[in-house]
Amino acid sequence: MYNILELANVHGGDKEHLLSLINEFSEFEGNFGMKFQPFKYDEIATKDFEWYPVYEELFFTLDEWKEVFIEAKKTKDIWIDVFDIYSVEVIKDNLSDIYGLKFQTSVLDNRKLFTALSKLDLSRLKVVVNVAGHRIEDIRNYAERIKNELKPQELIVQVGFQGYPTKLEDSGLNKIKIIKDKLNYRISFTEHLDPNDEESIRLPVVAVLFGADIIEKHIRHSSLETKYDFQSSIKIDMYRKYIELLKENNNLETFLNEKEKTLLLPSIPFVNENEKEYLYKSKQKPLAGHNLEAGQLLSLQDDLSFKRSPATGITIDKIEELVRSFCILDKNKQENEGFEERDFRKAKIATIIACRMKSTRLPKKAILPIGDISSIELCIKHTLQFENVDEVILATSTEDEDAILEKYTYSDEVIFHKGHPDDVIERYLGVAEKRGIDVVVRVTGDMQYISNDIAQILLKSHFETGADYTNAREAAIGANLEIMNVRAMRKIKKYFPSADYSEYMSYYFWNNPDYFKLNFVDLPKDLIRGYRLTLDYPEDLEMFKKIEEYFQQTGEEYSIKELFNYLDNNPEVAKINANCTLKYKTDPELIKTLKEKTTIKR
Repeated sequence: MYNILELANVHGGDKEHLLSLINEFSEFEGNFGMKFQPFKYDEIATKDFEWYPVYEELFFTLDEWKEVFIEAKKTKDIWIDVFDIYSVEVIKDNLSDIYGLKFQTSVLDNRKLFTALSKLDLSRLKVVVNVAGHRIEDIRNYAERIKNELKPQELIVQVGFQGYPTKLEDSGLNKIKIIKDKLNYRISFTEHLDPNDEESIRLPVVAVLFGADIIEKHIRHSSLETKYDFQSSIKIDMYRKYIELLKENNNLETFLNEKEKTLLLPSIPFVNENEKEYLYKSKQKPLAGHNLEAGQLLSLQDDLSFKRSPATGITIDKIEELVRSFCILDKNKQENEGFEERDFRKAKIATIIACRMKSTRLPKKAILPIGDISSIELCIKHTLQFENVDEVILATSTEDEDAILEKYTYSDEVIFHKGHPDDVIERYLGVAEKRGIDVVVRVTGDMQYISNDIAQILLKSHFETGADYTNAREAAIGANLEIMNVRAMRKIKKYFPSADYSEYMSYYFWNNPDYFKLNFVDLPKDLIRGYRLTLDYPEDLEMFKKIEEYFQQTGEEYSIKELFNYLDNNPEVAKINANCTLKYKTDPELIKTLKEKTTIKR
């Protein structure tokens, strides 16, 4: 049996009070922990939140927390209630001394918090997750997510919530057996009854007899004034009585009184109304983490903060739903402002295929036949398979020699655009402005074997991370797509009014990571091969013709997985162009020039 002494904020921001309280309860050793609540006023709440001045009063510095922990660890394991990024700083600063972490039900959706914690090695720590207000399936999902993200030694589910004081009938005792049976986690129990009520020391014993493994109990100083969190905190004499009760009683039937028996009736709801209200009022709200502009993608990790606030708005679940539906902001948001559904709109996504007729190694390659259609039409055909894309655009130049490409758009769905001959970014922006495009899937006319599977993975990641530019970290040459925001392309033009090397558009992003949010995605292994699938040499054309023969003869529908399957089983075909090289990766002079010409000068 393990006990956690919860100190909460009974110290009132007075370090000496806290140290005195630690010493007063030092007689309890062995299977005892002591839990602290380090947080920072401007991270846990907005300035207009009613308790903000109190949070300022309660703040301790990192050095002060270290001093407190040195004293506490003499007799107790140290537990931390995690609320904000400052909590994470305290944990990081004292990691070797910390035994466990506790997450209130109000912070379980704080993505920023869990991302920060996932960067620490928590494999030695136990984690308690309070699940007040949540259904059994929600509990299962939260527990699995936290285990996967934090990888603690053990995850323990806690029942009970803070009603200040909580009514006896709302204690949640009935959940212990249900959660143990259905989810197979050890259980922590916490109650927040009136400390003058005898049930405040009986109920934890009932919980233990009913299957709880850990009891969390609020305590306070016996003589010093307790300014905050006194509503359910007991003094040391009552805590001693609780421990004695715990030692003396091991039979549920003989210990239960009539009132307590009613708490275990099957008619009691798993989540009661007061519990729901508590969760609603205490839950941290997703707010703008900094000033945001209309038209930008919203990063679920970097653009949100989670705080206690009077601000109204939609939940993080709704925000995630909108982002995963490829929505972007439709209005400016100020820091600490909440979000409404009307603040978002569906992004207009277009695949833009850049293509010209000026190829030298393989003259007029865009209109050379591969199977029954030209190479550019084969590219367009596979591009039209992309889901979640509003338009496909073939973008060429205003030069006379490129006008012929208008006859090779494959489908009436495809928009034909003529723009700047050399500045490809200018060409893209020209059609993007005209068509109201927000996000571009960049394809070049020599990429005949692009993949919807890869496109969807990259698009999903692009929106979830709020990236400026997304690319697969590893992919077959000619199968790797790029996702980029029109806003980011405008930014490139601000620094490079004449983007003379934008045929190599990627480098304007790759060489400027301080100016753009770059997102490199690891594709599943079945979407990665070392094959060359770009059309630049006669050998490429020869191989592509064999690929098309295979698809026509077998009647198989094109997918990159089926293509890989064919090449895996026919290595002699894959070898046809294996010795062809990419100039921009092998020519040292070009590499040097690209680095120089595409890097923003500070």
